[in-house]
Amino acid sequence: MNGLSFSELCCLFCCPPCPSRIAAKLAFLPPDPTYSIISDESGSRFSLHLTERAEWQYGQRELDWIEVFKIRTSRNNRIACAYIRCCPKAKYTVLFSHGNAVDLGQMTSFYIGLGTRINCNILSYDYSGYGVSTGRPSEKNLYADIDAAWAALRNRYGISPQNVILYGQSIGTVPTIDLASRYEVGAVVLHSPLTSGMRVAFPETRRSWFFDAFPSIDKVPKITAPVLVIHGMEDEVIDFSHGMAIHERCPRAVEPLWVEGAGHNDIEIFPQYLERLKAFLNNDLLHD
Repeated sequence: MNGLSFSELCCLFCCPPCPSRIAAKLAFLPPDPTYSIISDESGSRFSLHLTERAEWQYGQRELDWIEVFKIRTSRNNRIACAYIRCCPKAKYTVLFSHGNAVDLGQMTSFYIGLGTRINCNILSYDYSGYGVSTGRPSEKNLYADIDAAWAALRNRYGISPQNVILYGQSIGTVPTIDLASRYEVGAVVLHSPLTSGMRVAFPETRRSWFFDAFPSIDKVPKITAPVLVIHGMEDEVIDFSHGMAIHERCPRAVEPLWVEGAGHNDIEIFPQYLERLKAFLNNDLLHD
């Protein structure tokens, strides 16, 4: 525990924080909603309406690719989901858990660009308390949220587990790893993952504490699918060492992508990002 101050040590051992407080301090910054979901006269069909803050980059044709709906989680929240049909004959569907401080409205342009380039359809969702999803953000809600999205992918769209790629970015790696540790899936992509809440707050932490939040490092050994870890080497939010530690603990990790010069929010602009994802889908998974 070298590097912790005396006051920090006192806080750890005399009055350890509860996981929900660690989670709230580190993770959740839901933006003001950038979209709404509007139903038709019958109440059975819904459409996505974006505000200017969503920065939509496409036309009506691409907007028509997006099917939106709400589902109820096991914790009784109703979360917003979007299914983007980017590729009619796609082999894989990506279940995408997005990063912090964004919602579905801000991510839809990115999803269309990503899906069309890697030939995958995408289902994404807003965490409880994000976008138009009800409830409030919490660690337990994260796990319930992705479980509900997983159920929708399986039951609503009939996607087989072996054709699902779980993709988590930043805080989204937390529910992604949790789900992947419990279910068989086709593959997993972990984009700027964190090992645990305590290890982010106190970088010198070397073990898992009972009061830790987001203990992903203890769950990754249970993942049976191939895992691609992506991390910027200049990440100022979640240190690059987290990505390396996650990669080392994954039983079926493939060659990772360490992006020199990339921070926490700009990996996607580097050309090797798409190149590595395409190689993962077209080479690593076929030869696995």
